[in-house]
Amino acid sequence: MCQRMGKKPNVIYIFSDQHRAEAVSYRGNPDVQTPNMNRLAAESADFTTAVAGMSVCCPSRACLMTGQYALTHGVFVNDVSLGDDAVSIAQAFKAGGYDTAYIGKWHLDGRGRSNYIPPERRQGFDHWLVLECTHSYNDSYYYGDLPAKEKWDGYDAIAQTEAAIRYIEQHEQDTPFLLMLSWGPPHNPYETAPQRFKDMYDPAALQLRLNVPESCEQKAREELAGYYAHISALDDCLGNIMKVLEQRGLADDCILIYTSDHGDMLWSQGEVRKQKPWDESILVPLLVRYPPLTGSKGWKTDLPINTPDLMPTLLGLCGLPVPETVEGTDYSGHLRGEAGPDTEAALIECIHPFGEWHRGAGGREYRGIRTRRYTYVRDLHGPWLLFDNKEDPYQLVNVCGDPRYQDLQQSLDQLLGSMLRRRNDEFLPGEVYIARRGYTVDETGTVPYTW
Repeated sequence: MCQRMGKKPNVIYIFSDQHRAEAVSYRGNPDVQTPNMNRLAAESADFTTAVAGMSVCCPSRACLMTGQYALTHGVFVNDVSLGDDAVSIAQAFKAGGYDTAYIGKWHLDGRGRSNYIPPERRQGFDHWLVLECTHSYNDSYYYGDLPAKEKWDGYDAIAQTEAAIRYIEQHEQDTPFLLMLSWGPPHNPYETAPQRFKDMYDPAALQLRLNVPESCEQKAREELAGYYAHISALDDCLGNIMKVLEQRGLADDCILIYTSDHGDMLWSQGEVRKQKPWDESILVPLLVRYPPLTGSKGWKTDLPINTPDLMPTLLGLCGLPVPETVEGTDYSGHLRGEAGPDTEAALIECIHPFGEWHRGAGGREYRGIRTRRYTYVRDLHGPWLLFDNKEDPYQLVNVCGDPRYQDLQQSLDQLLGSMLRRRNDEFLPGEVYIARRGYTVDETGTVPYTW
């Protein structure tokens, strides 16, 4: 169907926390049940190489909010404040005549995880139902316009979805809106989804990825069962939003996105959580449904799109100018089927290891690229990882330094070098960037925070 003449599309941007790309049934996962995500994928552009270039919470969210890379906006560790030097996604949409709303987890204020965030620190969002950060999904709080803490009823993602639906239903039809809905699950703790979703999964019946070591299998099964339960709960929430858009006749004039801020290792490679350069950590689902472009039949694209590209691409789809502060690329032409900018690779990086991946736990700085086919990564000592993800989709064989791949490695190294030069990235030890920003960190490289 066609967009009504002269009417800008509404934008509903839904993103979860720590949902890796393969944990959906439309990508062939035999265990996780995601019927609504499957239906959305069947009507969407499905970005099969969507990359969270900094695969950890605050840095990824800051890249989304500004369209910038982390060394520019400065949020390369958790629990520091995103400044106001850049034009934010909300400010850019407001300048284009949009109302703006944000519901759920924020994690960009850096002044404690349960503090009230006043309007001047909301990066241009007007409608506001937000807590900085919590993963207590059944005992979850938020603030609205006033500094009075309120509590989400029950499992917070369900309550947040209901709030988003109320916003959609009550919004004036003549003014387009940007609504961002930020869910905390499936981020750990994994065992706290509503019981009806937990009952869907038997740990013993799950099929593990081939890169989960035998010694980690039992723990992986237990955690995956809870992880999948969270995802199925979110899938149900997504279905409720899709239903209300259809009932109110808004689905054809709406850009609907589902994605995540980063992935989760979940014992693949014997590793947990995020920040790491393997696909389970850096690849995320990214579905973009917009009927004037996607019609009723979805399609796949392997364009290596990165988090800073999302803001300019959405602005481009809505016919709005991209602010000069943005560093990401506008790929709206790609979605329209037009000739336009392409990319060979998405930049992946860990500027300063911290938290669950501190140096004592094996954490290290790295810079790398994820192309349509290959992953290539350097650490401070030189080339570290090289995977052929077509021949080796579970990244079991590191061919870095293998003479048979010498020419390929040299080519990828040159490509990485050119990308770093464009970013003015000197690739220095993380402590250098910590000192430049004046951050205080503990023995794990983590910025201390208060609840």
